[in-house]
Amino acid sequence: MSLLQTDKMLARKDKHTGWIIFNNPARHNAVSLEMWEGLATIANDFAADPEIRVVIVRGAGEKAFVSGADISEFADQRDSAQATLHYDAIAAKGTQALKSLNKPTIAMIQGYCIGGGVAVALNCDIRIAADYSTFAVPAA
Repeated sequence: MSLLQTDKMLARKDKHTGWIIFNNPARHNAVSLEMWEGLATIANDFAADPEIRVVIVRGAGEKAFVSGADISEFADQRDSAQATLHYDAIAAKGTQALKSLNKPTIAMIQGYCIGGGVAVALNCDIRIAADYSTFAVPAA
């Protein structure tokens, strides 16, 4: 069975495996506000599904797991203190849903894993990285 949350966040159920796919390869899977919301929705759906026994988190393509936040939307989504608080709350809700998922989670890291991508990976139970992966946490 396949599910599609948004065009940027894909969810797939394959027998007992749930797949969460960050789908923004043109921006190295940089995470938008919509994607943080989708992460929470998908993780909560998988948590409630007794058929799902493990969840694999990955980025679309092989160049990036998640390259951090999609800064192209900051002018619209983080243009005031109130907007920034809202953005941060949505991102925290997404990472918390992943962290508290009641099934084992595996980060399948290929390529860039930067900033918010490191946070996503750290909120998974197991992290497996391709030998060409690159990790970084830029200065805030």
